[in-house]
Amino acid sequence: MSDQNHTLDLARVRDARAGRVSSFDQRGRNQDGWVIGPGQSRVLADLTGPGAITHMFMTQFTRRSVGPSFLDPVDTAETAPVIEMHNALGMNWEVVDPDYYRKVLIRMTWDDDPNPAVLVPLGDFFGIGHSVPSNYHSALFTVSVKPEEELRFGGSAALNCYVPMPFQRRAVIELVNEGELALTSYFHIDYELYRQPLDDDVAYFHACWRRENPCDGWAPDLQVNTPEVNVPNLDGARNYVVLDVEGTGHYIGCNLSVYERQGTWWGEGDDMIFVDDDTWPPSLHGTGTEDYLTHAWGMQKNSALYGGSILHASDLENYSVGYRLHVVDPIHFQSRIKVTIEHGHANHLSDDWASTAYWYQLGPSPAIGILPVADRLPTRPAAEPAPPIAPPLGPVEDEIVANRAAQQERMRHHTERLRERLDTRIELTGEWERGNAEQARDLRERFR
Repeated sequence: MSDQNHTLDLARVRDARAGRVSSFDQRGRNQDGWVIGPGQSRVLADLTGPGAITHMFMTQFTRRSVGPSFLDPVDTAETAPVIEMHNALGMNWEVVDPDYYRKVLIRMTWDDDPNPAVLVPLGDFFGIGHSVPSNYHSALFTVSVKPEEELRFGGSAALNCYVPMPFQRRAVIELVNEGELALTSYFHIDYELYRQPLDDDVAYFHACWRRENPCDGWAPDLQVNTPEVNVPNLDGARNYVVLDVEGTGHYIGCNLSVYERQGTWWGEGDDMIFVDDDTWPPSLHGTGTEDYLTHAWGMQKNSALYGGSILHASDLENYSVGYRLHVVDPIHFQSRIKVTIEHGHANHLSDDWASTAYWYQLGPSPAIGILPVADRLPTRPAAEPAPPIAPPLGPVEDEIVANRAAQQERMRHHTERLRERLDTRIELTGEWERGNAEQARDLRERFR
C-alpha cells in the first residue's frame, strides 16, 4: 500500500477513531462558551494517546463595562453571552481589551514533557499579529473576521488551525489568561485515536514566539536602498532570530509582525537559515524579506496557501503581518537550525519585530520561554488625551450632581451583578473542564 499514489490517502479506510472536545454547554443549553477568569488557566483538551490533533477552532472575546447597562447581567445570563448592541443606542457601554490577543497564551504539552512544546500568544499563534485581526486563508491557518471587527485592535474573529499534532501517550492543550479581564472562549479541538503506537520517526509539533522591540538597528535614520546603508553582512550575527534550536526535525514556517518605526520600507533584509554545521554562507540565503514571504517589490494585499500578507500596511499604516509555510518544502535539520532575517539591509533598521515559528522535532521539547505580558503588548500610536470635564451648568447644577451620583450607584450595582454572573460561569467552566476530560477518557477506553 505504501507505494500507491498519495492522492488516494483521503479515500483510504484507516483504523482510527475521531473525537472532539469543545466548549459546548454540557447542560444541553446554548451557553457554549467557557469563561476563564483573570490569572486563570483552563485545560481545553487532556487526551490519552496514541493519537493526533487534526483541527482546532477558536473564537473569543473580552469586554469591560465602562458604564452601567439597562440590562441586568444576571437576568440576561441565559440569553446571549454578550450584548451585541452598539454603545450609541444607550442600552450598554462596553469596550474590548485591545491587547488580549497578546495577553492570553496557548500552551500545548506532549507526553508529560516538563517543557511545553507550544507557548505562544493566542493571536500570534493563528496569525493575528499586533492584536489586529484580518482575513486570510492558508494551508495550515485561517482567520475569518466580519467587517465590523476587522482591522480593530482586539476585534473578535474565527481562528482555525489544521496542523497535524501527533502524540504518543498524552496531549494537553490549555489557555492561559494573563489579562485583567475574564476571557470568554468558544472552541473545538478535533482529534484521532489510534490502536497502535506511532512510528519512531513521527515528530512532535512545536511553536515559539519571539520579539525585538526595537531591533538593534545601526542606522535607523538612514533611508532604505541608499548607498549609505549598502554595507556587507557576511555573518548574519545581528540578524533577527525567528528560531534557534538543537535537535532533529524540520522547520515548517513562521509568521512575522512588523511595526515600522522609521516610516519607511522594512522588508529589504535577507532571510538566512543556518542548518546543522553551517558557518557562512548558510544553507539557505534569500534576497529580501518580501521574497521569503512569497511576494516581491514589497508586500501585496493577498494571501495564498504557503505565503503572503495577513495584515497589509495599506489597511493599517505602519503595521504589517506576513507568513511563509514550508508545507511542501520543509527545512530538515539533524542537529540544529537557526532561522534568521535581516531587519533592513545589513540590520540597519530598528522596527518592532515579532514572530511565531512552527516546526516538528523528535524527543523532548527544548526549554523556550515567553516574554512577560508588559513586553508582549503591541505597539500602538499614542492616543489623544481625553477632553477635560467642563463645570456644571449653573441653572441645573444640582440636577447634574444628582445624576452623576445616580449613575455611580447604578454602576456599582451593575458591577456587582456582572461579577456574580462571571463567578457563576467561571465555576461552571471548571465543571465542563472536568466533563471534557471524562468524555475523552471514555472515548479512549472504548477504542483500544
